[in-house]
Amino acid sequence: MAKKEVQKEDSGKELLLALEILEKEKDISKETMFEAIETSLLTACKQHYGKSDNMRVEIDRETGHFRVFAQKTVVMKPEDEVSQIAKEEAKKIMPGVKVGDVLDVEVESKDFGRIATTNAKNVILQKIREEERSVVVKTFRDKERSVVTGVVQRYVGRNVCIDLGKADAFLPESEQIPRENLRINDRVKVYVVEVKDNNRGPRISVSRTHPFLVKCLFESEVSEIRDGSVEIKSIAREAGSRTKMAVWSNNPDVDPVGACVGMNGTRVNAVVDELRGEKIDIICWDDNPGILIENALSPAKVVFVIADSDEKSAKVVVPDDQLSLAIGKEGQNARLAAKLTGFKIDIKSETQAKDTPGFRLEDYYDEDEYEEGEYEEGEYEEGEYAEGEYAEGEYEEGEYVEGEYDGEETAEDGYEEEAAEEGEE
Repeated sequence: MAKKEVQKEDSGKELLLALEILEKEKDISKETMFEAIETSLLTACKQHYGKSDNMRVEIDRETGHFRVFAQKTVVMKPEDEVSQIAKEEAKKIMPGVKVGDVLDVEVESKDFGRIATTNAKNVILQKIREEERSVVVKTFRDKERSVVTGVVQRYVGRNVCIDLGKADAFLPESEQIPRENLRINDRVKVYVVEVKDNNRGPRISVSRTHPFLVKCLFESEVSEIRDGSVEIKSIAREAGSRTKMAVWSNNPDVDPVGACVGMNGTRVNAVVDELRGEKIDIICWDDNPGILIENALSPAKVVFVIADSDEKSAKVVVPDDQLSLAIGKEGQNARLAAKLTGFKIDIKSETQAKDTPGFRLEDYYDEDEYEEGEYEEGEYEEGEYAEGEYAEGEYEEGEYVEGEYDGEETAEDGYEEEAAEEGEE
């Protein structure tokens, strides 16, 4: 008997140790596994005895010992050994029992057959897999719309499998930065787009092209963004080429652009390096759409902007030598400005504007009421912008403008060198 007790004690310790390892490595709680063991033992009972309705399992959470009991009715001559017990046998367990009493009779698990034991083992393993999957799904659902770091594991066609530690993420070709060469074992930061749970396990979709990847990278680099002093109001991105970001400060003592650029450009350069050299323009947000559009067209200089907030469109006049810079190579600068502000933007040079209705300031005031030096409400001087005005040319995603600028465009804040502004194409 003593040897049997020692064996039980050793098996209990082994069980507790195994559950502690599972809890530590796979983040599966011991209570969950205790419940899985109870279920597996009941399954074994059903396999061995044909039913388990009258059976229950007790597991001591402190020692790991478990016992299986069958509730049996005391009868003179049992017809069903699973649910009935002879009165003479019952007296050995509890003297003084009467016919019709119900006793808890302990069932030795060693009596279970090999098949029943194998099935019980499979129940436990299945529960471990389900809990592991559940933990992974919950962990990464909490990380949706945030950035995580992973290691490039392998290529599946043109798609990339990223190892995130507890799970693998799927980076499709469409979400990879153009011309970025990801090599096996490279560490990369990715934006978690969506987490799904299906029969084959959790599927985590990530992106390297999402505009919010830039936002999250700046949040990790700029303490003023994390504490709420600086807010990122809008982002427009063409992955691998250029990003425009509009920022605003809740604190008048904090320069939002300077906070994002950092001392000697350290903060913005850290983001640029992670994005493999992608250019980033940081501008000041303004509630006045005219000023916002002027800022968004940086580094090009603007003569004036006429914006219509209702129509979400704007007309912009720039100096003759700034037209190509304002439009950008293949229309990129104007296209990103349109995405950033949400306005359709038509840009013309001063020479072109003189002969184009809607691009002249005199088109927007009543000549009978106008005298030199006087401007009434709704009229504007050069450099002044208000809601209610706007324009023609329209640059939206996927649209391009005649006239290209071959020189590189740069951010206005000094973290990249100013590009040449020569010539129109």
